Formats: sequence, C-alpha cells, structure tokens
Amino acid sequence: MSDVDVIVIGAGLAGLSAACHLRGAGRSVTVLEAGDVPGGRAGVAHLDGYRFDTGPTVLTMPDIIRDCFTALGADMDAYLHLERVDPMYRACFADGSEIRLRQGQEAMTEEIRRTCGPREAAAFGDFCTYLATLYELEMPNFIDRNMESPLSLLNPIGPAIALLRAGAFRRLESVVKRFFDDERLVRIFSFQALYAGLAPQQALAIYAVITYMDSVNGVFTARGGMHAVPVAMEAAATAAGVKFVYGQRVESILLANGSRGAVRGVRLESGEVIETTRVVCTTDLPVAYRTLIPGMPMPRVARRGNYSPSALVWHLGVKGDLPEGVAHHNIHFGREWSSSFDALLRDGRRMPDPSVLVTVPTIDEPSMAPAGRHTIYILEPVPNLDGRIDWTSERGPARQRLLDILNRNGYPTDIEVETLVDPLDWQSQGMERGTPFSLSHRFFQTGPFRPANVTDHAPGLVFAGSGTVPGVGVPMVLISGKLAAQRVAEMDGR
Repeated sequence: MSDVDVIVIGAGLAGLSAACHLRGAGRSVTVLEAGDVPGGRAGVAHLDGYRFDTGPTVLTMPDIIRDCFTALGADMDAYLHLERVDPMYRACFADGSEIRLRQGQEAMTEEIRRTCGPREAAAFGDFCTYLATLYELEMPNFIDRNMESPLSLLNPIGPAIALLRAGAFRRLESVVKRFFDDERLVRIFSFQALYAGLAPQQALAIYAVITYMDSVNGVFTARGGMHAVPVAMEAAATAAGVKFVYGQRVESILLANGSRGAVRGVRLESGEVIETTRVVCTTDLPVAYRTLIPGMPMPRVARRGNYSPSALVWHLGVKGDLPEGVAHHNIHFGREWSSSFDALLRDGRRMPDPSVLVTVPTIDEPSMAPAGRHTIYILEPVPNLDGRIDWTSERGPARQRLLDILNRNGYPTDIEVETLVDPLDWQSQGMERGTPFSLSHRFFQTGPFRPANVTDHAPGLVFAGSGTVPGVGVPMVLISGKLAAQRVAEMDGR
C-alpha cells in the first residue's frame, strides 16, 4: 500500500465520523479496520437466521449523524431511513404502574397528567425549557468544541456563568426533584446519569443534557437495525472516495523516535508498513497507549481515573408472543434505587434489585428474526473489572437472574439462540476495565480534564472515541470524530 494522507484506525462510529469530516475537508483518507464490517462497538451478529445489534440500541440526536453525511455533500436520507420510536420508553415500576415516555411535549404532558396528575404535568413544560437551556449552553460551548486547557471553560465566560446560575453544578437528582414530586418521574428523568457512569445522586445537573437528548429531543430507530447506521455511513464515505480496508489489524503506530516524535506511519500485524504523517486512532484510548504506542506516557486520568460500570448484556432469539403493551425499549425499575447504586458504584457488587433495559427491536424491524420470532436484548448495569465479581463463576447465576426478570415480566423465553456478554467479554474486545462506557463523567474527567485527543509526545496523532473528548454515547462519539478531523486541519494550518 502506498503512502496515505490520513489513516483512520477503526471503522466504528468515531472512525466513520472522522473519515466523513476529513474527506469533506478534501483529505485523502484510508480506514483500517481489524474486523470484517464497519461499526466497531455498533456491530452485528448473525445466529441461525437471527440478527443482533451487539452495541448501543438507543439512537438519539439524528442531526449529528446527518452532519457526517452533509460533510461529504451527501443526503443522509438516500442512505439511511430513521423513524421516531413512540413510546420512546415504557417505564415499568415495582408497584405495577407504567409510564410511557411519549414523543413530543404535548403528548408527554398528557401522559404525565394521566399517570401522575395535573401538577406534575404542568411542571413538565418548565422542565423541558430548563433542559433546552442547558443543551443550548453546553453543546456549542463545552461539547462540540476542542479545548486546550481548563481555562477554556471560562472562554467565553458568559455560558459558564449562565450554567452556574441555572444550577447546572448541583446534583442531578436534586434538580429534577425541584420540578417533580412523583418518585417515578424523578427516576425517569435522572436514570440517564448512568450512561455517564454516575448515580443520579452523584452526577451534576450538567448531565441532564443526556436526558434532553433522549427524553425531549427523541429516540429513533433505523430501518435495518442499529447496525444500519455505520453501514450507511461507510457507503456514503466510500462513494465520496474514502478507502476502507478490512481484516487489517494495526500492530503499532510508528513515531520518529520510537515511543516519541512525529507520526511516520503504522505497522500492520502482517508486517506491512504504511507511511503517513497523520493518524486518527479510535482504539479505546488507554488500550491504544498501552498496545499501539508502548512507552509513551499515558494521561494520568486514563491510568488512574474512575471507570464507568460495565454492562451484562444478553441477546436472545425467542419463540412466543410478546406481553401486551411491550414497547421497543422497556425499562424495568427495581424497587430499590439509591442502595442499588451504592452496591454498583461504591461496593463493586451487582445491584441487589437491578433496574434493567429490555429492548425488542423486532417490534419495528421484524427482519431481525425469522417469521414469528423475536430478538430480545436485556442489559443490566454491573461493576467493571475493578469490582468484586469473579465473572468466570458468576455467568451462570447472572444469566438465571436475567431469565427470572424476563419470565416475571411476561416476555417469551423459549430460547432458540443466545449470546451473553459480560465484562470479561468486553475486555477481550479491547475495552479498558471491561466496560464499553470508558471513563465515567465525573467533573474532573470531563471536558478539558478528560484525556485529550492530541498529545505533545506524538505530533500528527489524534484520538477519537469515548475515551477522549467529549465522551460516552453515540452522539458524543460521533462528535469526537468531527473534533479529531478539526485537529488534523489545525495541524496543517487549514
């Protein structure tokens, strides 16, 4: 392979985003992917006629996806069909009650009025206004932006002051309780903190922006399943001239002085060397430091920081009828709340009374299973590998508890195929501490305190993905690719 302008390591969502934005800026781009298909963590598995999305299942903020296509001069709608999911979630509680998170403020207000009463319904409008204010302050000023140092938080000073006045640095749960008295609504509008690796009682209200992204802006599904998103991005990028090379694992990033110095290229496991002076690396950041550039000092926060909980995920292909009223996404809240987070985040144990997400993608995409069958995805938050669990002996009991939850809630459990993914499996896929959610979003692991997407030790090397800025989640990872492309442009004075 001849010299390449920019190499992107990994065809996951971060790498695809970087490739789209780099190509849109006129760069020649080659993407090297160890696997056989695009997607990375947003992968796909085929088992006896069933198709499973192996990564995220909740899709939000489609405009950020559209930006990737727009950068290429492409029309997203020609490659990808997205539809709103309504209800966005079916929230089920231990007392037998249910609340459906509906698309649109008017519909959700009516749902809250029906289930929680007029006072809570009236508060929802104010809550939406509050969330929109946080989003409008945070997205352009603190998320969709490369920061050089903590002082960047104060430049410009206006948005930082506005966030302070809005109570964004108070605890998330306490802020939600300012609007709602019903404990069920408090849970519905604060559980998203777990996406950031934090308990609602611990997270700052700035992370209510995640609540805005799904509970207000909306949840979507892609025709063909979640994996259709990276497939569509790859197709548009290929049409625009990006080269994708599959089955090629990068062994090391070559620097001028061994573990230091300007980028000179990459070496593949085959021994082939590809020369370049610009590399965007989307390998999980601490793993990249340890395996692709050994000897280079790793950021302290990546070495010693607090990592998010992991996820026990069970993919099932089943025969049988779904329970009445089941939705695409179903959250089954446990009776316990604060004590469950204490077990998970403080004690490194499984939640004694877990809240779980059950996704049934075949409700909107029946092609993911044979006729008359369904795919089910059940996720339980569990400690990462820093916790106190021996997963070699816990897999059996963990599977049984998930099965009990499905049976208790009426889901079909005549299982034809299944795959159980625990933290050891995530680790084997190259994810630090066995978590797909990387570093938690404690304040001093966020923004300019998170591992930077560039390093002075290796000019020409840029990182993207959940381990760097802006952080975890599909929207954030897509933005990380865009920010990486901007870094490359800055390096070349463009």
